[in-house]
Amino acid sequence: MALWGGRFEEGVDDFTQRFGASLPVDKHMYAEDIAGSRAHAKMLAAQGIISAEDQQKIDAGLEGILHDIEAGNFTFDINDEDIHMAVEAELTRRIGSAGARLHTGRSRNDQVITDTRLLAKELCAQIMKGNVALRHALVDQAVAHPHVVMPGYTHMQHAQPVLFSHHLLAYFWMFSRDFARLQFALDQADENPLGSAALAGTTYPLDRQMTTRELGFARPTANSLDAVSNRDFLLDLDYACAVSMMHLSRLAEEVILWSTQEFAFITLSDSYSTGSSIMPQKKNPDFAELIRGKSGRVYGDLVALLTTMKGLPLAYNKDMQEDKEGVIDAAHTLVDSMRCMAGMIATATIHPDAMMESARKGHMAATDVADYLAKKGMPFRDAHAVVGHLVLECEKRGCSLDDLTLADFKKESDLFEDDITGALDLPAIVDARTTEGGTGASAVAEQLKKVEARLSADEAALSA
Repeated sequence: MALWGGRFEEGVDDFTQRFGASLPVDKHMYAEDIAGSRAHAKMLAAQGIISAEDQQKIDAGLEGILHDIEAGNFTFDINDEDIHMAVEAELTRRIGSAGARLHTGRSRNDQVITDTRLLAKELCAQIMKGNVALRHALVDQAVAHPHVVMPGYTHMQHAQPVLFSHHLLAYFWMFSRDFARLQFALDQADENPLGSAALAGTTYPLDRQMTTRELGFARPTANSLDAVSNRDFLLDLDYACAVSMMHLSRLAEEVILWSTQEFAFITLSDSYSTGSSIMPQKKNPDFAELIRGKSGRVYGDLVALLTTMKGLPLAYNKDMQEDKEGVIDAAHTLVDSMRCMAGMIATATIHPDAMMESARKGHMAATDVADYLAKKGMPFRDAHAVVGHLVLECEKRGCSLDDLTLADFKKESDLFEDDITGALDLPAIVDARTTEGGTGASAVAEQLKKVEARLSADEAALSA
């Protein structure tokens, strides 16, 4: 009979026991559950609710169970239903009636959400460390290739030339925003619900501030009903994971394109590539494709929890048992994907000549030629039309803007002079973008200062 079975004449059958059990998932929270129980017992003794002797037996028993689980010497029984029952039942078997006193002033409702919040904090910390490592890989490649020019795209068409370092740093800022989202999710998880009991609090004189300190929470929850029914912090974490996977998927797509023979901007390390079972020449970006594909499962984890929570009345409902598997999956998927991407970026070989050769295609100096005319007094819209005619002429001839003669330019406007050639030089075009946040070398150098400051601040937040 289950520990809650006093009111029942019959136990559940084997199928419903397995169907209703959360142990296969929440046994991963054994450390959090034991930590919560040790803090609860210590507080109960400090408040005179249980004896110091019982508290010492409970603490020693829980430490022994923790050691056995970590050593692989603990057998989980599905009949125990969840991690809380598994630990408490074993504790009582080991130390007797003192173990049965552990649950005084506590419900599985506040116990499980305490475990889950502790787990969410740990998952956030793991992801944030992986996030910082990935950003370091991006910055290292940017610093190593400060003057490499590549085509910038809109609509996947050649648009304007940019520095490769500038392109990589765009992803740095995406992942920096992800770090901020994770910080928010961690802060939302950093509340202690222990002491809320089933839904209404308890008549025992519990010291919730003490368990808050013991468990390293920032503060106790303010409302017992909300405490046991709130899963917003898991949604915050799921959302942060989903957005970060979207950013990873975008970067993965570019890595896949850049490594094709059509682009040939980079060569992936053998360690981050696979071959074909039939085509000996193949070198496939399978791991980038996997990252791109895994974004879908993380989106699914977010949608699943949103759907589970919709329409649930206060307070706890069994539906909420479905809250943990998805967030654990999302967090672990993201951590592994970031680790894989960081290694892929760090070990990739960059091909500057291929990037520059591609940048010379597509008339990417066109905007600067229009700016040339605008700076000489022509309205920009008129200048836009003039350069459009020049590009059309190039398309008819099968040439580039820098293949045109001065006479060709003057045919469209007398404002063109010999110095038009300066507006066609790609490195000069890039370097002219000196506005804050622009792609010019000086602007990127200033951006890198902000990058280093942001990394330092985020690393400090991790170690705080």
